[in-house]
Amino acid sequence: MAASTSPNFSTSLHRNIKKTYYHSLLGNSISLQTKLGFASSVPFNKSVISVKCYGTAKYDEVVVDEELDKIRRLQNGSDVRGVALEGEKGRTVDLTPPAVEAISESFGEWVINGLEKEKGYPVENVSVSLGRDPRVTGSKLSVAVFAGLARAGCMVFDMGLATTPACFMSTLLPPFVYDASIMMTASHLPYTRNGLKFFTKRGGLTSLEVEEVCDKAARKYANRLARVSTLLKVLPTKVDFMSAYSKHLREIIKERISHPLHYETPLKGFQIIVNAGNGSGGFFTYDVLDKLGADTFGSLHLKPDGMFPNHIPNPEDKIAMAMTREAVLENSADLGIVFDTDVDRSGVVDNKGNPINGDKLIALMSAIVLKENPESTIVTDARTSMSLTKFITDRGGHHCLYRVGYRNVIDKGVQLNKDGIETHLMMETSGHGALKENHFLDDGAYMVVKIIIEMVRMKLGGSDEGIGSLIKDLEEPYESVELRINIISEPRNAKAKGSEALETFRNYIEEGRLKGWELDSCGDCWVSEGCLVDTNDTPTHIDAQMYRAKVSNNEHGQHGWVHMRQSIHNPNIAVNLQSSAQGGCLSMARAFRDDFLKASGVDAFLDITQIDKFVENGPLA
Repeated sequence: MAASTSPNFSTSLHRNIKKTYYHSLLGNSISLQTKLGFASSVPFNKSVISVKCYGTAKYDEVVVDEELDKIRRLQNGSDVRGVALEGEKGRTVDLTPPAVEAISESFGEWVINGLEKEKGYPVENVSVSLGRDPRVTGSKLSVAVFAGLARAGCMVFDMGLATTPACFMSTLLPPFVYDASIMMTASHLPYTRNGLKFFTKRGGLTSLEVEEVCDKAARKYANRLARVSTLLKVLPTKVDFMSAYSKHLREIIKERISHPLHYETPLKGFQIIVNAGNGSGGFFTYDVLDKLGADTFGSLHLKPDGMFPNHIPNPEDKIAMAMTREAVLENSADLGIVFDTDVDRSGVVDNKGNPINGDKLIALMSAIVLKENPESTIVTDARTSMSLTKFITDRGGHHCLYRVGYRNVIDKGVQLNKDGIETHLMMETSGHGALKENHFLDDGAYMVVKIIIEMVRMKLGGSDEGIGSLIKDLEEPYESVELRINIISEPRNAKAKGSEALETFRNYIEEGRLKGWELDSCGDCWVSEGCLVDTNDTPTHIDAQMYRAKVSNNEHGQHGWVHMRQSIHNPNIAVNLQSSAQGGCLSMARAFRDDFLKASGVDAFLDITQIDKFVENGPLA
């Protein structure tokens, strides 16, 4: 994905960095594993094999499927995620230091190979940065990342506590301009989880690229004959990138507000509450807002704590939004901000205490973007409401529904721009939002920067209504429900079983077995072939099956839709229902269960308990 060029900074390859090499040392050196408390062995086909880490790794010709699957199952679409700490019922630790080292080494090799292919000659001094959120397993797994990158031949730079967007920006902002970056995070998932996100100067890796990295890592992991025992001869170079990133955000706010009275402190007179959820977002309070003159008294959970003691750091979390709302009202603040753990998502609360997330946040960003870029196309996932489509089109915009998954939504926007269709905003209902002007990067902090700029502009223009007034005519669906169906299968077979259920759903609709149900459409895009079909000649790889059906009846006409999708992260299927008619979700759920799940027989390998409970008890379930 090609990043656009921003006028705010240069992408010069000039590097003002200390070129410190980072090596592995083997043999009889002190075991880092002992020093850092790593597991002393790697399970391998039920027998324990003792393994050492070599500068040139030793491999065995035998590749065991079971061991390969351990790494491959860690792939989560365009990310890697797994259980890194014991404590989850029914889940064992699978994101181990050996696994992380193998994945990091393969990523380093992938970056080097890509640069050599691009340049046409061997490259040296390839630089990769690592940032992490405050999870308790971060320090231990960071060492495994350093070891893997070093083995691949990369120079390593330690950003410490950072955000996911900052990791990508570290490949662009001088004097850093690293060749690639890794963010260690599991977003809003429990403290027991952790994961990796990968970036180059082009943006985040696609699902297919991460699959390639994990496939190579799986072979390294399965064939390696020794436990990880890497000694860091030279520590990675520590860098303070977050200060540079914060300054970058401050400059954008100052330049675009261009306050007539106090240019350097354009937020003077505004009170803004930040709820960082004990994740990585506290920097936005003290290094961005405070320095621009804002009053941030009343902000919540700014101190990083990898146990997340107060609530899940997630703008979709009801507790997080409720606590922020209370703080905004108690302090008569102008705005409340909620970040997720790694700050690639955000939500806000307006000055009247109204939470703005999901469709409302997309509508707010659409209103701002369409003011600046009339007639722009807005790409969202297919779970958004019919009312949002009306909101966008009423303002002269075009709404492109695309398949669920923030990477899918962003990549669709990139492709549309390449095809000559001006697309300035790509946003998922989860809060992942990317802007063309910001390198197509899903950055929760940048999204909030846009909202803050608009809020100040409105005030300077004489309006005291607050940003919530921009979406006052957005209609909400009468009913909206999300239900989950677990797939009853061995983990390795779950994806195939899920696909079988989805394809059966599609066939039932096409054959007219569900009366009044029809595969939904948006202009030239149809919810078929597992997604809203790409209109270009090179359709995007399908990472998970999904279909959306519009539903009509004699009484209400077209009153809702049902969206069925296979989860990338877990062995289950999500079913979203939305209706503009009272009782619409219940009637759709009943038809979905009786006329599809049971009639087709797919309930034999699906746990439909949640569907049953909703059908029998309604919303109270």
